Amino acid sequence: MFRESREFREFREFLLRGNLVELAVAFVIGLAFAAVVSSLVDDLLMPVVAMIIGRPDFSGLTFTVNDAVFRYGSFITAVIQFVAVAAAVFFFVVKPVNAILARMTKPAREEVTDEERRHQELLAALERIGLR
Repeated sequence: MFRESREFREFREFLLRGNLVELAVAFVIGLAFAAVVSSLVDDLLMPVVAMIIGRPDFSGLTFTVNDAVFRYGSFITAVIQFVAVAAAVFFFVVKPVNAILARMTKPAREEVTDEERRHQELLAALERIGLR
Protein backbone atom coordinates (compact mmCIF):
# COMPACT_ATOMS: atom_id res chain seq x y z
CA MET A 1 0.00 0.00 0.00
CA PHE A 2 1.03 3.54 -0.60
CA ARG A 3 2.21 5.12 2.61
CA GLU A 4 2.00 8.89 2.73
CA SER A 5 5.20 10.53 3.90
CA ARG A 6 5.15 13.25 6.51
CA GLU A 7 6.55 15.78 4.03
CA PHE A 8 3.89 14.97 1.46
CA ARG A 9 1.15 15.28 4.07
CA GLU A 10 2.51 18.64 5.26
CA PHE A 11 2.80 19.84 1.66
CA ARG A 12 -0.78 18.77 0.92
CA GLU A 13 -2.04 20.56 4.05
CA PHE A 14 -0.12 23.66 2.99
CA LEU A 15 -1.68 23.59 -0.47
CA LEU A 16 -5.18 23.08 0.85
CA ARG A 17 -5.09 25.92 3.35
CA GLY A 18 -7.73 28.49 2.62
CA ASN A 19 -5.29 31.39 2.35
CA LEU A 20 -3.20 29.76 -0.35
CA VAL A 21 -6.21 28.86 -2.46
CA GLU A 22 -7.62 32.38 -2.03
CA LEU A 23 -4.25 33.83 -3.00
CA ALA A 24 -4.11 31.69 -6.15
CA VAL A 25 -7.62 32.76 -7.15
CA ALA A 26 -6.77 36.40 -6.46
CA PHE A 27 -3.61 36.07 -8.56
CA VAL A 28 -5.51 34.65 -11.55
CA ILE A 29 -8.21 37.31 -11.27
CA GLY A 30 -5.50 39.95 -10.92
CA LEU A 31 -3.84 38.79 -14.13
CA ALA A 32 -7.13 38.94 -15.98
CA PHE A 33 -7.87 42.36 -14.50
CA ALA A 34 -4.43 43.61 -15.57
CA ALA A 35 -5.10 42.38 -19.11
CA VAL A 36 -8.40 44.28 -19.19
CA VAL A 37 -6.78 47.46 -17.89
CA SER A 38 -3.88 47.07 -20.34
CA SER A 39 -6.40 46.85 -23.16
CA LEU A 40 -8.13 49.93 -21.77
CA VAL A 41 -4.82 51.80 -21.82
CA ASP A 42 -3.69 50.55 -25.24
CA ASP A 43 -7.03 50.76 -27.02
CA LEU A 44 -8.77 53.73 -25.39
CA LEU A 45 -6.39 55.87 -23.33
CA MET A 46 -3.32 55.91 -25.57
CA PRO A 47 -5.27 57.07 -28.66
CA VAL A 48 -6.57 60.02 -26.61
CA VAL A 49 -3.02 60.80 -25.47
CA ALA A 50 -1.89 60.46 -29.10
CA MET A 51 -4.54 62.97 -30.21
CA ILE A 52 -3.25 65.47 -27.65
CA ILE A 53 0.48 64.89 -28.19
CA GLY A 54 0.39 63.92 -31.85
CA ARG A 55 2.11 60.52 -31.58
CA PRO A 56 0.03 57.36 -31.82
CA ASP A 57 2.70 55.15 -30.25
CA PHE A 58 5.41 55.97 -27.71
CA SER A 59 7.43 52.78 -28.29
CA GLY A 60 9.35 54.46 -31.11
CA LEU A 61 10.75 57.18 -28.84
CA THR A 62 14.45 56.48 -28.33
CA PHE A 63 17.81 58.15 -28.02
CA THR A 64 21.26 56.74 -28.62
CA VAL A 65 24.49 57.23 -26.68
CA ASN A 66 27.61 55.44 -27.97
CA ASP A 67 25.60 52.77 -29.80
CA ALA A 68 23.42 52.15 -26.72
CA VAL A 69 19.74 52.67 -27.54
CA PHE A 70 17.52 53.95 -24.74
CA ARG A 71 13.86 53.17 -25.42
CA TYR A 72 12.21 55.64 -23.10
CA GLY A 73 8.96 55.53 -25.07
CA SER A 74 8.27 51.96 -23.98
CA PHE A 75 8.98 53.04 -20.42
CA ILE A 76 6.47 55.90 -20.70
CA THR A 77 3.84 53.46 -21.94
CA ALA A 78 4.61 51.06 -19.07
CA VAL A 79 4.30 53.90 -16.54
CA ILE A 80 0.93 54.92 -18.01
CA GLN A 81 -0.26 51.30 -17.82
CA PHE A 82 0.94 50.99 -14.22
CA VAL A 83 -0.84 54.19 -13.16
CA ALA A 84 -4.01 53.01 -14.92
CA VAL A 85 -3.89 49.59 -13.21
CA ALA A 86 -3.18 51.17 -9.82
CA ALA A 87 -6.04 53.65 -10.24
CA ALA A 88 -8.44 50.93 -11.39
CA VAL A 89 -7.54 48.68 -8.46
CA PHE A 90 -7.87 51.58 -6.03
CA PHE A 91 -11.22 52.84 -7.30
CA PHE A 92 -12.84 49.51 -8.21
CA VAL A 93 -11.46 47.26 -5.45
CA VAL A 94 -9.91 49.12 -2.51
CA LYS A 95 -12.50 51.91 -2.12
CA PRO A 96 -15.54 49.58 -2.30
CA VAL A 97 -13.97 47.06 0.09
CA ASN A 98 -13.08 49.84 2.55
CA ALA A 99 -16.64 51.20 2.36
CA ILE A 100 -18.09 47.73 3.01
CA LEU A 101 -15.72 47.14 5.93
CA ALA A 102 -16.55 50.55 7.40
CA ARG A 103 -20.27 49.74 7.27
CA MET A 104 -19.74 46.31 8.79
CA THR A 105 -17.51 47.50 11.64
CA LYS A 106 -19.54 50.47 12.87
CA PRO A 107 -19.25 50.42 16.63
CA ALA A 108 -22.42 49.19 18.23
CA ARG A 109 -24.01 51.54 20.72
CA GLU A 110 -22.96 50.27 24.09
CA GLU A 111 -25.66 49.82 26.66
CA VAL A 112 -24.66 50.90 30.14
CA THR A 113 -25.73 48.41 32.76
CA ASP A 114 -27.36 49.47 36.02
CA GLU A 115 -24.25 48.44 37.93
CA GLU A 116 -21.97 50.55 35.71
CA ARG A 117 -24.37 53.49 36.05
CA ARG A 118 -24.24 53.18 39.87
CA HIS A 119 -20.42 53.06 39.75
CA GLN A 120 -20.37 56.21 37.62
CA GLU A 121 -22.76 57.95 40.04
CA LEU A 122 -20.62 56.94 43.01
CA LEU A 123 -17.44 58.18 41.30
CA ALA A 124 -19.14 61.48 40.45
CA ALA A 125 -20.31 61.85 44.07
CA LEU A 126 -16.78 61.15 45.34
CA GLU A 127 -15.40 63.78 42.98
CA ARG A 128 -17.96 66.33 44.18
CA ILE A 129 -16.92 65.91 47.80
CA GLY A 130 -13.24 65.87 46.89
CA LEU A 131 -12.36 62.29 47.77
CA ARG A 132 -11.23 61.36 44.30
